[in-house]
Amino acid sequence: MARYAFDLHLHSCLSPCGGEENTPANLAGMCALAGLEVVALTDHNAVGNCGAFCRAAEAYGILGIPGMELTTVEEAHVVCLFPELAAAEKFGAIVKEALPPIKNRRDIYGPQILMDEEDNVLGEEDCFYAGATSISIYDAADLALSCGGIAYPAHIDRPSFSLLANLGFWDPAMHFIRAEVSRSCPADLFQREDLQGIPHFDASDAHYLDQIQDAHQYMDLPERTTEAVFRWLFGRNDAKSG
Repeated sequence: MARYAFDLHLHSCLSPCGGEENTPANLAGMCALAGLEVVALTDHNAVGNCGAFCRAAEAYGILGIPGMELTTVEEAHVVCLFPELAAAEKFGAIVKEALPPIKNRRDIYGPQILMDEEDNVLGEEDCFYAGATSISIYDAADLALSCGGIAYPAHIDRPSFSLLANLGFWDPAMHFIRAEVSRSCPADLFQREDLQGIPHFDASDAHYLDQIQDAHQYMDLPERTTEAVFRWLFGRNDAKSG
């Protein structure tokens, strides 16, 4: 086993609220400077920059994971991660169909920029990625799993766009097997009866380059591969939590 520093919640310039400097190559470079070794791109309701980011991460010797931060119909954020780009794109097509049929207001929410791994602009998305989808939080985990991925609620300790803030409780019927918190999460949060025993870790949820956190948490893996990362995420016995 070896220990690998990770951050599984980052945004690129495809997220309307993300900084335009959060290009795939810039993100990968800053992750390398931060000492991160396993990272995931999770733009709001979109996967269009995942391929570019994963290729840019590979150039820095980092394992990139394609993903998304889904906004459910309850306006709760859910991190969805996938073992390969094709699975993420399949999920992305489903989510795009579940978005409201309105256009992004770049003057209000900012542009949604598509790039390649060398930060060449490929275009802009005009659908409203900042909005809530019609997908229920009760369906998110199963839907991600049907595409070969895993989903878990994001930053559950925050007062907005979180499972606890919007629904008030953790329900096993949602089929989530772990949770994400912010680094400033209260130490006693998981003493709540409904959260006891729930595996969790934190993430930067970086929308700007200076929000990327330094290496401070680790996953113990037999090898640094996507397969090993997903065994760890699913709590399989051959990959231990660090």
